[in-house]
Amino acid sequence: MEQHAKVIRVALVGAGAVGSSFAYQMSTAGLCEELVIIDLNQAKAEGEAMDLNHGTPFSTSPMKIWAGDYSDCKDAEVVVITAGAPQKPGETRLDLVSKNAKIMKSMISSIMESGFDGIIVVASNPVDIMAHLAWKYSGLPKSRVFGSGTVLDTARLRQMLGEYFDVDSRNVHAYILGEHGDTEFAAWSNARIYGKTVEELLEDSERYTQEDLDRIYTNVRDAAYHIIERKGATYYAIGLGLVRIVRAILGNENCLLTVGAHVDGQYGIDGVHIGVPAVINRQGVREIVELSLSEEELKKFHHSADVLKKTMEPVL
Repeated sequence: MEQHAKVIRVALVGAGAVGSSFAYQMSTAGLCEELVIIDLNQAKAEGEAMDLNHGTPFSTSPMKIWAGDYSDCKDAEVVVITAGAPQKPGETRLDLVSKNAKIMKSMISSIMESGFDGIIVVASNPVDIMAHLAWKYSGLPKSRVFGSGTVLDTARLRQMLGEYFDVDSRNVHAYILGEHGDTEFAAWSNARIYGKTVEELLEDSERYTQEDLDRIYTNVRDAAYHIIERKGATYYAIGLGLVRIVRAILGNENCLLTVGAHVDGQYGIDGVHIGVPAVINRQGVREIVELSLSEEELKKFHHSADVLKKTMEPVL
């Protein structure tokens, strides 16, 4: 008897700007055969699905896209959550905590009632706290519930450093760690640009200065504020970042990405989801990679974790 290969399904919860950007990029990525879009606003989810379906004749591989409900999560390999109240101009990500904690509890409850037993990737802000709550509410193993963390901040850092050193950003290996927000930091001690340390590059040329690197870090940290001020929201780059995470999961890539994973003593921190370099594969977070950080960087990391814990207390 002929055996059919399992159809790969990804479920998206949230058809707002970030969710729609992720869905559009998934429709061209050829990573799965089915994409279901779930949103409280059913008409919006339907509209997005219709629009995306009209583009499938141009895509690289056939794909079924539809507006569904939480029962469709049952057969999904991955659920990506982007739903939640958006960050408004002048608001920090941490200001969103109480609003989005209630929304997260309701969503996770509905996802788990479907019989879902896959991996949950959270992008709703404040992402580290929302990922932690999603893990708590779901009852799934820590390795299978994580946030997008500092994957976008790291991409921003690499892009800006690539521009500064005039090198392809894919040859820049540098990480933003900590909270996806105001207490994040650049792990300069681990940065390598086409194989050279930052220290070596600063010594090699009078063109490059630590002041310039500090300015780049500040622009990375505050990028969301700059974009929100100009266009109201950020969504293209995080959409691509989420596709990159899903690709690493479904492709069993064992790929190093700075996601918001649950730390259990790594870097001397525990009890929180926070941006760390982690190996991602079909099981979710295979392991957290401990970089050798400077004393100052470790202090920044601990401060970032403390801010997250303190902010999370009222909703736990």
